[in-house]
Amino acid sequence: MALAFPLLAGLVLAPLLGGRWSRIGKLRLRLVWLFYVAIAIQLAAFPVKAMPWHTSDRIGVVLWLCSYALFAAGVAGNFRIPGIPLIAAGLVSNLLAITTNGGHMPALPSALRAAGMHFTVGHNRNSAVLPSPHLAWLVDRWAAPSWVPWANVFSVGDVLIMAGGLLFALGATGALRLPSRRQPPEYLTATR
Repeated sequence: MALAFPLLAGLVLAPLLGGRWSRIGKLRLRLVWLFYVAIAIQLAAFPVKAMPWHTSDRIGVVLWLCSYALFAAGVAGNFRIPGIPLIAAGLVSNLLAITTNGGHMPALPSALRAAGMHFTVGHNRNSAVLPSPHLAWLVDRWAAPSWVPWANVFSVGDVLIMAGGLLFALGATGALRLPSRRQPPEYLTATR
């Protein structure tokens, strides 16, 4: 959830930078349904406490990886939009950390302590504590400040995803100053 805050910040900042929210209606996103299915699969894989079911660890990991494949396909279909290449780089970074460490995102114990999370053995939902994770520079290594709602630990990939979300919001509203062209970019043209 905290990954969406930079996107929201971009939408708030956009009018101050000359962007217009009305331009979002002209944005031509492709394969949007893939994002909704991927989010639903992640909720099934790692249900919040309010959900009436529990998913086993192995099934959760398989569903999580399937959701990443759907996200990747949706991102690939929209690669021309500002911010999306950064989001893709973040997804790849996270996927590398996850797949090389047994299907869970390793989290550094110092980051978990800073976030107020106290599991020390095994894994909790989609995070894991490993004594020496592979690709350690890509794992959850920082904690969001306690004042951030739904804050958690985050990785290099998460930072890239958040930066991409901010650029996406600014680009979609026209706040990013694109080089002058005779015609607007393809992603801002209305479907005919």
